[in-house]
Amino acid sequence: MTDGVPVNPLLTDYYQLTMMDAYLQRGMMDTAVFEFFVRKLPESRNFLIAAGLAQVLEFLEQLRFSEDALQWLNRHHHASPVLTEYLSQLRFEGDVDALPEGTVFFSDEPVLRISAPLPVAQLVESRVMNLLHFQCMIASKAARMVLAAPGKRLVDFGLRRAHGAEAGLLAARASYLAGFDGTATVLAGHDFGIPLYGTMAHSFVLAHDDERMAFENFAKIHPDNTVLLIDTYDTQRGARHVIEVAERLHAHGIRIRGVRIDSGDLDTASREVRAILDAAGLQSVTIFASGNLDESRLAALQQAGAPIDGYGVGTRMDVSDDAPYLECAYKLQAYAGQPRRKRSEGKATWPGSKQIYRRYRADGQMIGDCITLSTEEADGEPLLRPVMRGGRRIKPQPNLAEAREHARHELARLPAALRESTPATAPYPVTLSSELRALARRLDAAD
Repeated sequence: MTDGVPVNPLLTDYYQLTMMDAYLQRGMMDTAVFEFFVRKLPESRNFLIAAGLAQVLEFLEQLRFSEDALQWLNRHHHASPVLTEYLSQLRFEGDVDALPEGTVFFSDEPVLRISAPLPVAQLVESRVMNLLHFQCMIASKAARMVLAAPGKRLVDFGLRRAHGAEAGLLAARASYLAGFDGTATVLAGHDFGIPLYGTMAHSFVLAHDDERMAFENFAKIHPDNTVLLIDTYDTQRGARHVIEVAERLHAHGIRIRGVRIDSGDLDTASREVRAILDAAGLQSVTIFASGNLDESRLAALQQAGAPIDGYGVGTRMDVSDDAPYLECAYKLQAYAGQPRRKRSEGKATWPGSKQIYRRYRADGQMIGDCITLSTEEADGEPLLRPVMRGGRRIKPQPNLAEAREHARHELARLPAALRESTPATAPYPVTLSSELRALARRLDAAD
């Protein structure tokens, strides 16, 4: 495992292996083109953010079946000699085109395209979807919070309630990419270089006989980053205890940087605490709030003018509580040079290898996308870019800081109506090229 990504290829759906076996025994080895896309935006989303490409590329580069994995397949699932031999030599040597991480996208738009021999392109489906789906979902949720609380420090607090270790780790990455300032998840700092933030828990205060002594002890151990949790017993009294402790700590050259409120009516509590601190001359002490926050609560606190300088956001972001999944797909769009089109009711696909062209106003605001065949040219900027050829990255990909800056730029170019937490009255315009529509009609008529 590197950067939180398991590379064991057994982390897949069993039917990927059974299909591979059938492809191999039928000699179906030609190039297949698969695309990952989201069929429909959740009702509460006006846009989505591309994330997870770095982990996908790492997975593809390291795709190997170990001798132990092959022996297990033979022992428990009687893998055919043809499949076993193929898997023993398997390496991903295909091509990948993708949206840069941090790019805004919409329904039906290809986020990633894989071109590789059919058995390999099929095998990687499960893990590719798993990585892209989760990080796109969390980054999109986090972006809504960034837009709801402009100028506020936002920190990911969600590890303990995330759906597993990898989910907590990658949620920290996705939220930072979308514009959060940092995370409380230490491994995310180690693996991704994300700034770490932490204060204290209520247990630290409860372990002391006196709240003031808890504050003083913590400050002396962490003199350069003293942020005190003041709502263990009574928030207003906690603020007054901060004043008492600040006077004693001043003699030791220690300055309290902030206080944290984790419960109750955050608007009212923050106003009361601000007044208490300011009256004592502690205007420089910041107020940090946490406790079951989401973009709606952030927007409400922002609109109310609550004197809160930053927020810790946990559960509701790390599980994307209002939209806990995306209706995404990874579908075969071409095989052996021939376009393919699924026509299942409610799940039809647009055939062929595709591109997205985005148009902008003179001031840089995005005004509309067109999905085309990859062989077409259209007005605007092509969004899908080549990232891997023959199983090798064609150049170093943007690092996380660069992807984060790209996401910031993308959010700034969103139309104002799409930046709101409420559904836009009119969706962002995404059209299909005439050539793409004509190809779909020809395939439909051929049957």
